Amino acid sequence: MSKKRIVVALGGNALGSTPKEQLELVKQTAKTIVDLAENYDVIIGHGNGPQVGMINNAMSFSAEHGGNTPAMPFPECGAMSQGYIGYHLIQSIQAELANRKQNDRQVACVVTQVVVDEKDPAFNKPSKPIGSFMDKEAADKLAAETGYTFVEDAGRGYRRVVASPLPKKIVELGVVKQLVELGDIVITVGGGGIPVVEENGTYRGVPAVIDKDRSSSRLALDIEADMLVILTAVDQVAINFNTPDQKGLDTMNVEEAKKYIEEGQFAPGSMLPKIEACLDYVQQREGGKALITSLAKAKEALEGKTGTVITK
Repeated sequence: MSKKRIVVALGGNALGSTPKEQLELVKQTAKTIVDLAENYDVIIGHGNGPQVGMINNAMSFSAEHGGNTPAMPFPECGAMSQGYIGYHLIQSIQAELANRKQNDRQVACVVTQVVVDEKDPAFNKPSKPIGSFMDKEAADKLAAETGYTFVEDAGRGYRRVVASPLPKKIVELGVVKQLVELGDIVITVGGGGIPVVEENGTYRGVPAVIDKDRSSSRLALDIEADMLVILTAVDQVAINFNTPDQKGLDTMNVEEAKKYIEEGQFAPGSMLPKIEACLDYVQQREGGKALITSLAKAKEALEGKTGTVITK
C-alpha cells in the first residue's frame, strides 16, 4: 500500500542564519523529517532569506572593494543558497537514517527553477526581506551605492527587500515526481525556487525571492500531495495573537480563514502568507488538507494532537 504524500515547508527557525548555526539546527530538523518519512512520502521545501542575503552581500562586498570576485546576479545567489542548504539537509537526514538503520533510503536535492510572470505587480513593490539587519545609516549608505531598497523590519533594524512574485510553474516538477515515485526523500523549491521567466521556450533568471510557502503550495498541488504542512515557530495558528484574548485554532475552513483575514488577524510577512498559501492549496486540491504547526510538534500534529488543520 502506497504512503500518503505530504509537502513540508520548513521555516527559517529550522535553518538558522549562519552555516555553523544551520549545521547544528538541521540535525534536529532531520529527526522530524525522518519521523514523518516513516509514515509518509515526504517532499521538502524551505526558505532562504538570511542565506541568500548573506551570499549576495558577501559577493557584492568583494566585488565593490577590489576583490577578485565578480558581481554575482541575484538568481545565481539563490541557486547557491539552494545548494548549500540542500547539502546540509541531505547530510543530516542521511545521518539520522543511518542512526535508525535505514541506510537504503535515499535523499535528493533538486536545484529548482520556478516560473514567475515578469508583469507581476510585485516587481513594482519590493517586499521580501533578505539578508542581515543593519542600522539606518548603513542601510542608507548601501542604498545610495547599489540602488537596493531597504525597509525597517519590525523594530529590529533595516533589511534589504526584493520583489516576491507568485509562483506559476515548477520547471523541474517531472524530476521531482520521478524521485518521489522511487521512494526518495526529496528537497526542492529551495528558497521558493530560483525565479525565472519564460522566453521563447527557455528560461531567464530574475532578481526576486518567491515566498517558500507559496511555492510549497504550488508544489503540493502539482505533485497531487494529500497534505501541505507548513512548519513555523508556533504550535497553532491563533486569533487575537499576543493579547489576553488570544485563542489557538484546532481547525479552520476557507470561509473562516477569509473572515479572519478581513479582520486583520494575521500579520503580513508572518502568518498571513502561510494562511494564503494554505488557502491556495485546499481550494484547488480536492480532499486536500493543510496543516500549520511547529517543527517540534510536527509528528504530534499529524496525529491530530496539536496544530491547526485547514480544509475547504
